[in-house]
Amino acid sequence: MSARRCFAALVSAAAVSVALVGCGSSDSTSTPKTTVPAKVDPAMKRLAGRYAHYDVVAYDSKGLKNLIISYGFTDLSIKGDKLWAHESFCHADQVTDQPIETIISDVATSAIKPVSIAVTLTTKDGKARIQRAETPTGIGIKFASPATDKLPTDPNDPRIFDHDGDGNPGITVSIKSGGGQLGEIYIARRERFAYDVSEQADRSLTGEVTDKSEQLIIGATSKAFVSKAEWTQFPDLSKSPIVLKPVAANWDCKKLMASAKDLFPFNPKVDW
Repeated sequence: MSARRCFAALVSAAAVSVALVGCGSSDSTSTPKTTVPAKVDPAMKRLAGRYAHYDVVAYDSKGLKNLIISYGFTDLSIKGDKLWAHESFCHADQVTDQPIETIISDVATSAIKPVSIAVTLTTKDGKARIQRAETPTGIGIKFASPATDKLPTDPNDPRIFDHDGDGNPGITVSIKSGGGQLGEIYIARRERFAYDVSEQADRSLTGEVTDKSEQLIIGATSKAFVSKAEWTQFPDLSKSPIVLKPVAANWDCKKLMASAKDLFPFNPKVDW
C-alpha cells in the first residue's frame, strides 16, 4: 500500500519512522494490456484502466506515532476472466508527532516494484468491491522466496544490495530536524500490504490499507539511529485510507504530482 504504499523505517533513538505502500516506476506511462473474453463481468469492463493512487498508513510505536502518505498509480487490467492490479508509486510524505523529518528520494520510491496480482472482485447492488491480497516483496534484499524467507538479522547478509543506486546498502532514509541534516539510515525490508476498496458514484474506489511489513536497519551514519524497536500499523484502519481515482492512460508521475492537491485534497494528522 503502500506508500503504501513501500517500506517503513523506524529509529527509536531518534523517534523516526518512514514507510511506503505500493511502488514502481517514477515515469511509468504504460498500462498493462487488457484482454477481454467474449463473456466477462460487466464490472471488470467498467473498472479496467489507470487510477491515481493515494494511501495513508498509520503506524503506532513506542514513543512515536506516524502517518506515511503515498502517491502513485494502480492499473486494473483484464486477463482472461480475472481483474488484475498493478501498483507503481511516485512519491511519499510523512506526518509524525515528533520534531523529526525523514525523507526517501523519489528514485528510491520508484525502485520498489511489487508483482501484479489477480484481485477478488465482487458486486452487490451494482456496486463493485475489490480486495487485493498481499504480495510479499523484498526491498534492498533479494529473496529466493519472498513469502517465506526470513528477513536477515546480519547487515552483512550477501542478499542485501544497493536498491536505490546511491552507493549505500539497501534503501537510504535521510533524517532531519529543524531543517538540519542529522544523518542517514539504511534498511532492508519485506513489504506486505493489502487493500479493500469499494466503487463510488464518481467512479473512484475507496477503502482501507492493511500493512504487515517487516524490516531491518542494516546501517546508519550514527549508532544512535540503529534500533531493533518494533513498529506496527495502528489497529483503527480508518486511519489508513486508500483512494483510487480514474485518470487517462498516459498519466505519469509528473502529471500526477502536479495534480495531487486537486485530486486528493487531504491533510491527514496524527490525531489518536
